[in-house]
Amino acid sequence: MADASIQSLRESLCSESTPLPVRFRALFSLKHVAKTSHGQPAVAAIDAISAAFKSPSALLKHELAYCLGQTGNDAAIAPLRQVLSDLEEDPMCRHEAAEALGALGKMDNLSLLQHYRDREGEDVVVKETCEIAIDRIRWENSTERSQEKLRQSDFASVDPAPPMPESGKTVDDLGKQLMDVSSPLFLRYRAMFALRDLASQPDAPTAVPAVLALAEGFKDKSALFRHEIAFVFGQLSHPASIPALTAALSDVDEASMVRHEAAEALGSLGGEDGVEEILKRFLVDKEKVVRESVIVALDMADYEKSADAEYALIPEAASVQA
Repeated sequence: MADASIQSLRESLCSESTPLPVRFRALFSLKHVAKTSHGQPAVAAIDAISAAFKSPSALLKHELAYCLGQTGNDAAIAPLRQVLSDLEEDPMCRHEAAEALGALGKMDNLSLLQHYRDREGEDVVVKETCEIAIDRIRWENSTERSQEKLRQSDFASVDPAPPMPESGKTVDDLGKQLMDVSSPLFLRYRAMFALRDLASQPDAPTAVPAVLALAEGFKDKSALFRHEIAFVFGQLSHPASIPALTAALSDVDEASMVRHEAAEALGSLGGEDGVEEILKRFLVDKEKVVRESVIVALDMADYEKSADAEYALIPEAASVQA
């Protein structure tokens, strides 16, 4: 992609006068460039994404961190470390920065993650995310990883934890592991993503049972865990998740990071009857991050009903080659 195009996307992303859905589309275009290009274009795209951390929108900044983690590019490490280390930053953004460092898989980041996992008075969401990120990095760099037989996932995302190795475990088995609070979060996440993969083909006999097993995760005491359940439902876009997502979004006592993720997940189901009407009820929610998520979700819903090939500001970004 030409430097001028990256600069144009940067301007759209960083401008507070640009509508939020357009900023998100610009972000996803830049993420694509950063992930599929080499050299200067990739670095320029990462710099453009990082520049938007000056925004007051916690929703946008948390998405910036997520996208940086998905690039697989070491140039993303420095801005992510800075966000995690900024104690004045919203915990939702710091958690996402920690998760992104885990996705990048570098052993050099273990000491920083351990510091914030163990820091006295640290927000529990950040502590839990650092714990999972540490376990993921150790797994990524272990000899055991090469010995595991993992199911081929239908999802291209770099997840906070890999799915459980293939072992013939049933949905019920994985559901029990998912809800086993005596087990480390990393292992529970592995069960979560194994259930996701069993539901990736919506007509498979395991799909609805796996979705219902995942929905049980909304009963967990960890807001981080509940938010990840909502994220997985957004990936799956399975209609069977709509009741659980609607309940999470509608619960005004639920953590805002969970409600926002539920809203965006419903946006991925925007083609289903009644979903847009559900979302519109929360355009005036008391929580800013929920209101903003609904705006983005409604834009996603419009995309789901359109013939557009790519949810991005400029469709040609999808054709950028490394």
